[in-house]
Amino acid sequence: MKCPKCGQDDDKVLDSRAAREGAAIRRRRECCACGHRFTTYEEIDRDEVVVVKRDGTRQPFDRQKLDKAIRHACGKRPISDDQIRTMIDHVVAKLEGGEVGADKIAQLVMDELHRTDEVAYIRFASVYRQFTDVAQFLQAITEIVKK
Repeated sequence: MKCPKCGQDDDKVLDSRAAREGAAIRRRRECCACGHRFTTYEEIDRDEVVVVKRDGTRQPFDRQKLDKAIRHACGKRPISDDQIRTMIDHVVAKLEGGEVGADKIAQLVMDELHRTDEVAYIRFASVYRQFTDVAQFLQAITEIVKK
């Protein structure tokens, strides 16, 4: 592992422990060259997932893109980084190798957001479902209130 400060690849592991509900391993490392301490995460490398978009195009699943979309929906909400990582881990865990429709991924994200923060859920749903007027917002909010 290369040191983020000096670029040397000689380090030692100081501490290892399970993270993200066992979905990853957190390692605390120290560079042997400069003494800088840093943290790395090790995750399971899952089978390749290909996302089938609405227009029929296919592209490899990108965890960073999912992270960006969820963080955008959760902007300025009282949701911690750990909660966001946990939501992403739950979505990724439910994906299986092969092709997955973008609508299935969006529904999994909406389920996670609905359990975590209803405002973030409405934000995400308004983009995914392409709300065009206030009536659609009211309908989505009414559905939340009924539950």
